[in-house]
Amino acid sequence: MNQIVLASGNQGKLREFAQLFAPMNIEVIPQSEFDVPEAEETGLTFVENAIIKARNACEYTGLPAIADDSGIEVDYLLGAPGIYSARYAGSDASDEDNLNALLAALNGVPAPERAARYQCLLVMMRHSKDPTPLICQADWQGQILDSPLGEGGFGYDPIFWLPEQKCSAAQLTAQEKHAISHRGKAIRQFIAEFQA
Repeated sequence: MNQIVLASGNQGKLREFAQLFAPMNIEVIPQSEFDVPEAEETGLTFVENAIIKARNACEYTGLPAIADDSGIEVDYLLGAPGIYSARYAGSDASDEDNLNALLAALNGVPAPERAARYQCLLVMMRHSKDPTPLICQADWQGQILDSPLGEGGFGYDPIFWLPEQKCSAAQLTAQEKHAISHRGKAIRQFIAEFQA
């Protein structure tokens, strides 16, 4: 396998996957290059949505596909935004809209109650009828800040505080982020399984 379709149009995810798969000489191609329509995420869990997206990309391209369903879970909000992280402020919301909606939901909540984690559920399907997709899951623990900090990353990174690193996810370099992030961990699991 030297090509894999990424079942996403998210440029941030595409950059991360391309960088992480480069050492394996696997070209990651966004589904947009094949005019694959966005799959309707009707699942109730990260794994269900990732399978829906990977299957959709396989069906339209005939190539193996990888999909991730990721999001941020805040304990105080009983796991929200969760699977709705990309559309927390509405279906056409920008990263900034979603980030601001989360800050508003946590307005006045003290720091000890702002525990959160990013989740990444990664699914690879060899074809659309693959009965045994490769599934990997990882999380990344942190806390939600009161206001954004840092210019890097994407999504909720500017308000995701990492106590051990003493910075936000948006203040990490791409290399530092890959080493410790939910997606980086899930992809390393995937690579280990894929090469086994």
